[in-house]
Amino acid sequence: MTPQQVYLATMPLRPGHFRVLVTCGLGQVIGTALATVVGIVIPLMQIVGRPELSATMQGVVGCANLAGIAAGASVLGRVADRHGYLAVFMACPALILAAALVSVFVPSLPVLIACLFAMGFCIGGEYSLDSGYTSELMPQRWRSTMVGIVKASCALGNILAAGLCYGVLSGGLAPQHWPKLMWIVAAVAAAMLVSRIGFVQSPQWLLEHGRNAEAQNAVKSLFGSDVRIIQSAVPSSAADAADASESTPAFIRRNFSKVVLCGIPWACEGLGVYGIGVFLPVLVASLGLEHFAAGAPPVEHIATSVRITLWISFIILPGFLLGLFMLRRAGKIPLQSWGFFLSCASLAALLISFELRWDSWITIGAFMAFELFLNMGPHLVTFVLPASIFPVYDRARGAGIAACLGKVGAVLGVFFMPLLLHAGGMRCVLIVSAAVMLTGGLVTAIVGPGQTQNAASGRSQRQ
Repeated sequence: MTPQQVYLATMPLRPGHFRVLVTCGLGQVIGTALATVVGIVIPLMQIVGRPELSATMQGVVGCANLAGIAAGASVLGRVADRHGYLAVFMACPALILAAALVSVFVPSLPVLIACLFAMGFCIGGEYSLDSGYTSELMPQRWRSTMVGIVKASCALGNILAAGLCYGVLSGGLAPQHWPKLMWIVAAVAAAMLVSRIGFVQSPQWLLEHGRNAEAQNAVKSLFGSDVRIIQSAVPSSAADAADASESTPAFIRRNFSKVVLCGIPWACEGLGVYGIGVFLPVLVASLGLEHFAAGAPPVEHIATSVRITLWISFIILPGFLLGLFMLRRAGKIPLQSWGFFLSCASLAALLISFELRWDSWITIGAFMAFELFLNMGPHLVTFVLPASIFPVYDRARGAGIAACLGKVGAVLGVFFMPLLLHAGGMRCVLIVSAAVMLTGGLVTAIVGPGQTQNAASGRSQRQ
């Protein structure tokens, strides 16, 4: 007896959906895990460096992987749209693993910078594809939630890396053995690669290229022999606009408002997630939150900062969970804009606490409030938004350009963070960071409503 057919857009969740969730989520885990490890490697290199790393060189090391992400998100998103998602999806973890192993076994500053850029380039490809794969493979009613959960998994990267690094440092790791921390990144990359064995080409990409039988086989491979996928009708004018030979500047002109909405707030969020996140152990020390015995060795100072970093990192996951709870109730644009505004307010409270020398737990609480609101709103929604704004024929490229702009903001934030700290101390860092959060909120609130209405109108016309 032939089983009754079900359709991908309306079917209930099955084990295959959770495989997609884990597979794509690992791509987010590795991005934040690498950033966390780099933030701990930098002060360790400071200890053993002769001479010590300058503020500029700290910025170069800190932003090397982010520069790679910006380049990879733009380049690999376009490659995936033209040639299919699967090859890029498989190549990225393999190349990350190779670069991580090189950084372990060839420990030098130039090699580390080159490997960080290479790993970041591949992580940029992940950021282009993870949301697209998740969005198209999930049932309609679960789509935004599942894309949000994939993004929320990056919180596990912060916690995993900070926890393992603290354990290793507490266990007596000598500062000159900092390359061993890159084993954390190598292990996550290996898990990513294993999870993708037997994965499938993007069914929507196959449909868009007229390979209907392969698309049906792809969804059956993941979800069962009774599952079918239906291609959405694409207006011919849109298909013409999605010409694969279209240049990036032309693509941006055609989608200018979408790129502004998805890219500029992502760039502002990048300063908070990476500019502050990468140097979180250094900023914790600058805020005077450490408590250690007089005459303690420098590596103990770093371990103490990493422990406080771990405490602060634990609030990231609740922030994402709160955002997921509010996403469908509040809407993407209000959630992102208010997340930015509340992050700005938290940084203002942190500045006041620092200036007035309030109790350290008040300062830590303000820092945790910043992380809560940042991850509840901007860090979650900037990842979800491109998949809901860009149509499928532009999705990987649109998400890639948005991620590229986001990482340009992150690169600038990470590069200038030690320079700001050196020039004006924590007061300068907090004032600039608060201003950037305010900018992200204003852009979202002004540009967002019109674009989400246009996207909803386009979906209703296709239905």
